[in-house]
Amino acid sequence: MSSIIAQLDNFSFVWPWLAVLVLLPWFVVRLLKPATQPQKPLLAPHLVSRLNQIQPAKLDLSLSRGKARFSMFWLAIWLLVVLAAMRPVWFLTPTPFESSGRDMMLSVDLSGSMEKPDMILQGREVNRLVALKSVVDHFISQRQGDRMGLIVFGTQAFMVSPLTYDLNAIRRLLNETEIGMAGNNTALGDSIGLAIKHLTKANNQKAVLVLLTDGSNNAGAVDPLDAAKKAAEAGLVVHTIAFGQVDQQSANRDIDTDTLQTIADLTGGEFFMASQTDQLARIYERINEIESSQFTLNQYRVRTELYVWPLGLALLLSFYWAWQRTRPVQPDNSGGQP
Repeated sequence: MSSIIAQLDNFSFVWPWLAVLVLLPWFVVRLLKPATQPQKPLLAPHLVSRLNQIQPAKLDLSLSRGKARFSMFWLAIWLLVVLAAMRPVWFLTPTPFESSGRDMMLSVDLSGSMEKPDMILQGREVNRLVALKSVVDHFISQRQGDRMGLIVFGTQAFMVSPLTYDLNAIRRLLNETEIGMAGNNTALGDSIGLAIKHLTKANNQKAVLVLLTDGSNNAGAVDPLDAAKKAAEAGLVVHTIAFGQVDQQSANRDIDTDTLQTIADLTGGEFFMASQTDQLARIYERINEIESSQFTLNQYRVRTELYVWPLGLALLLSFYWAWQRTRPVQPDNSGGQP
């Protein structure tokens, strides 16, 4: 019995207040008087004689039964129409979802240097972009409840995806990126400027940009430090990652670590260096910890609309009543005997 009651909890009405329409016919009958018949009925002697031959009791009984059937059909149809108007629904199992309100942009370097096969992934050598995709794909999957966007840059910066809750779409778009699709140079400042522009249009006052590059700024119209100052004014926190074979002797030659460090300092972010895939994975885990936030748990319930059933039954009843009214009347073979 308890299981049946629990199942009934899934049943509800979207507009239960429409139940007041059940009383509408009663008010119509009470408030609106029948129209008067100013014309006189047509006198038909042969009809009058036939009616006089019918026993009054039988005639009254037949009329009362017909009126009762008409009222019953009319009432049933009206109740079914009101029931359909109340929109009965059957809710399925509640599905939880989380929303943190965190907005995060990923900016990925697709310049020609990302093609260097100097990374180790699962025991085999791969280029930098393949290693990056593997690490960032896992990072994105951990940001459930956040809005994320994707920027790629080379000679120019491009918005691949604006902020969205569809993290699977971000993962798919990242996996479809190719080296050189944005050019072979590095427009570091333009990528930050594009993130600022998008977040400003979205009226976002607090967001995070994770910027990864394996080179130094050598293209674009925006100076990286000027872009960092604008980002700080807009409230955009920028975490920078220098990715590649970085050491003390070659860092300043291949990757402009000083600029990346300054960008992070100006915006309140952190600067990281990774020379291998496992180090990059730990960096993204660290960023995930830094930018963690309390999730707000919500629920939505998928529902099935049931109004079609009472509405369809009302339609069938109306068809049946119309058929009853229009079919030929069968002759009475009882000979007038009760």
